[in-house]
Amino acid sequence: MRHTISVLVENEFGVLARVAGLFSGRGFNIESLSVAETMDPTVSRITLVTRGEDQVLEQIEKQLYKLIAVVKLTDFTGTEHVERELVLIKVDAEERTRGEVMNIVDIFRGKIIDVSHSSYVIEVTGTEDKIHALIELLKPIGIKEIVRTGKVAMFRGTRTLAADGDEKERAAS
Repeated sequence: MRHTISVLVENEFGVLARVAGLFSGRGFNIESLSVAETMDPTVSRITLVTRGEDQVLEQIEKQLYKLIAVVKLTDFTGTEHVERELVLIKVDAEERTRGEVMNIVDIFRGKIIDVSHSSYVIEVTGTEDKIHALIELLKPIGIKEIVRTGKVAMFRGTRTLAADGDEKERAAS
């Protein structure tokens, strides 16, 4: 089963390596990884995607909580949440294909962020399915390079993941 996991950690040297080490030590591949500070500069959010049996992931979660730097861990699997990824794609943009590339980018609500004589750099955010569909349409035109951020996720609605260790429901203002 596929799991999108969010881990709030204290900003300390080596925390990311220890978190990733727990997954690799159990034979799990991390398919996607994204890390950044939260609104509190002393806390970062690690969002990772992995595949594995629920029972084994429960053991990993228990071991993650043993790491002093882990503040809160949430597996978004089975919850109402939104996920997004950012991708930059460099494609061939010869005179005969430029219009087609621009149409595809418009359909996917992307942006052309760099233009040269022979290529465009495209920026698109969206779900994994949207990113995959865009890549499939651009392959015949000629993809030169792809850079992806990795998935980020957040609960839908008023539910939040608070750094104080509690998931909270916030009243709508």
